[in-house]
Amino acid sequence: MRWTAREVNRALAWLVACGAGTGVLAFAIGTEPGGWVVVAHGILGLAVLVLAPLKARIAARGIRRDRPGRATSIVLSILALVTVASGVALTTGVVDRIGPLTSMQVHVGAGIGTAVVTALHLRKRPAPRPTNPDRRRFLRVGALGAGAGVLWLGTEGVLAATGAPGADRRFTGSHDRGSFDPGSMPGVQWLDDRPPDLDPETWRVRVGDEDLDLATLTALADDTVEATLDCTGGWFATQSWRGVRLDRLVDPGEARSIVVRSATGYSRRLPVSDLDHLWLAVGYGDETLRRKHGFPARLVAPGRRGFWWVKWVTAIEPSPAPWWVQSPFPLT
Repeated sequence: MRWTAREVNRALAWLVACGAGTGVLAFAIGTEPGGWVVVAHGILGLAVLVLAPLKARIAARGIRRDRPGRATSIVLSILALVTVASGVALTTGVVDRIGPLTSMQVHVGAGIGTAVVTALHLRKRPAPRPTNPDRRRFLRVGALGAGAGVLWLGTEGVLAATGAPGADRRFTGSHDRGSFDPGSMPGVQWLDDRPPDLDPETWRVRVGDEDLDLATLTALADDTVEATLDCTGGWFATQSWRGVRLDRLVDPGEARSIVVRSATGYSRRLPVSDLDHLWLAVGYGDETLRRKHGFPARLVAPGRRGFWWVKWVTAIEPSPAPWWVQSPFPLT
């Protein structure tokens, strides 16, 4: 079942597109039933690896002939290699950082670069001629999928047998970093995550038309919930959070959503229907929140990824707008 150059290129283009799509979806997953997306993302990446030797031969021929787009092909090959290699590093947990960046940051950055350069590369190529599916093509695609799937299962088996860090990762692909040990839990991860220096004596959180100081909020904080903060940076931590469930604080009235604002200017909009399973936390275990974790108060949103868990909360505002009127992921 020999692959032609056109078939290899077409397959790789589809793999990159589907890999980008499942990668974006994987960032949004917070509940276990959606874990199949992460599995699919991994298998797609390994399928790229399976086709890599064939593509290398095609690229080598093009480079020897000095064809137009040679530089783009080289850049694309490097980006694809970095994307797959950093994905393997992230999965296994053996390499947590690559220089000043985390494995996840390298993986996402290289993946975005691969998708962009692939699109540019395809624009310079003639449009592919339509082809009718036949038995041989079906078998080739099936063999590619089966090979990538076997490779994925083999990788999982090796991780489990060797007890590598990746064996215990969560369904999102994240690794445990400080569960029930707040001191070991990471803090800052994003542009608006620089911890502000908030004075607990003057800090207030505005809830609707009422301002609450830290003493009042702490006195109300008699709810506890065990919840997992799963960051899109590739780590998770489960803690016993202490705080106030939002349906005890917020009267939504006719509102369709609530906007939770941070002292940094960051905010997220959540549906009113979530009020009975969102908490405004002031501590974890027997400890007060650390500054890097959102002191004086942060949102706890079980089942949602970390970017929903707004830190350094200063306002919770009912809103008539629906919750989805916002960017699906934070932009800053």
